[in-house]
Amino acid sequence: MSTVSRSRLSLYLDLIRWDRPAGWLVLIWPTLSALWLAAGGFPGWHLLVVFVLGTILMRSAGCCINDVADRHFDRHVKRTAQRPITSGQVSVQEAIAVGVVLSLLALALVLTTNVVAVAWSVPALLVTVLYPFTKRFLAMPQAVLGIAFNFGIVIAFAAVQGTVPWWAWLLWLGNLFWVLAYDTEYAMVDRDDDLKIGIKTSAITLGRFDVVAIVVFYLFFLGLWRVAVAPLALGGLFEIAMAVALAQVVWHWKLIHHRTREGCFHAFRVNHWLGFTVFLGIVASYIVRH
Repeated sequence: MSTVSRSRLSLYLDLIRWDRPAGWLVLIWPTLSALWLAAGGFPGWHLLVVFVLGTILMRSAGCCINDVADRHFDRHVKRTAQRPITSGQVSVQEAIAVGVVLSLLALALVLTTNVVAVAWSVPALLVTVLYPFTKRFLAMPQAVLGIAFNFGIVIAFAAVQGTVPWWAWLLWLGNLFWVLAYDTEYAMVDRDDDLKIGIKTSAITLGRFDVVAIVVFYLFFLGLWRVAVAPLALGGLFEIAMAVALAQVVWHWKLIHHRTREGCFHAFRVNHWLGFTVFLGIVASYIVRH
């Protein structure tokens, strides 16, 4: 491979945040949790591969869409000023092309499931495209991000059961609160820059109630998931996992309560451990049961 080709590949990997897996890890754990719950245990290798790869591909495509939409804002934010599009190393047309290819690959994976899952993937893509533009006019665009991120739960149930039961929507709602929690932590990092350039975020809207709201969001997330799976009687291992998850909420409060950039960014980056804890509790419960 030539030096030029390696350079382009390196830029494309930077564009999709390949070296920052925290972004797709917070997506993968609730999606896999839903997959396990929908299947009543291990869902099979086919669906596991489809949803792991599909989640990574769609998160990567979302990064392309987000950076194209935010390219004029990103140059004014310390953390994002050197992103490939903003710095001029990757053109808008290139980024769109990469995003389209990744989306088509994700669609090809969903096409191997069933028509209900494919149908739900259409609004999932539309909301993903819409989200970056909501920062211009919505007080809490993180809610739209949550809707986009939560489609993995819906599509997982659709792929396994051919329908989306009521309690899956309770999981969906709970996960929306988790997205609000960790993306508000993320928004707290850039709050000063966002105020200057006029972008709307939950961190700005919540103001001095940001830390309290984040803790409440975490509690709603865990509480709604606990209520949703209560009829399944997952048992002691799941309860232990939920207790560990609650302990992590306390850890997050300690990280963010001084509102430092470093603390808030670290809190966002370790969020995937909370999702993994819940997923591990679900998997362990089914292993013991079977």
